[in-house]
Amino acid sequence: MPDIAYTAEAVATGAGRDGRTRTDDGRVDLQLAVPREMGGSGDGANPEQLFAAGYAACFHSALQMVARSQKVALGDSSVGARVGIGPNGSGGFGLTVALEVVIPDLDGATAQGLADAAHQVCPYSNAVRGNVDVTVTVADD
Repeated sequence: MPDIAYTAEAVATGAGRDGRTRTDDGRVDLQLAVPREMGGSGDGANPEQLFAAGYAACFHSALQMVARSQKVALGDSSVGARVGIGPNGSGGFGLTVALEVVIPDLDGATAQGLADAAHQVCPYSNAVRGNVDVTVTVADD
């Protein structure tokens, strides 16, 4: 991609997944810890939470862009993301993502069409396509 509009920078330090992550501008500065469910202390954020937060925000932005282009008002919309991690069968780990889109006062078919279109343009969706199982559902408000 020759026309990069923005580059985010972050550094992770510490012992494996127990450490700290910080962006170059200091806006994100978090203690990290392995989740209790994976044998850790759970006393900090974890990469899956960060990925879920980033994906939800990015997908919501893509949804808003698609809605504007189709001249559809979203109202008080939201996107939730659940990111799961587990063994991938090759000695490593893989992720799953479930995105839940809520668009109150919009019929289900229109909302699903917007969500499907957002899934095609969202940079996170494009980055993981073919590598991560992603489901996109539209929830009743």
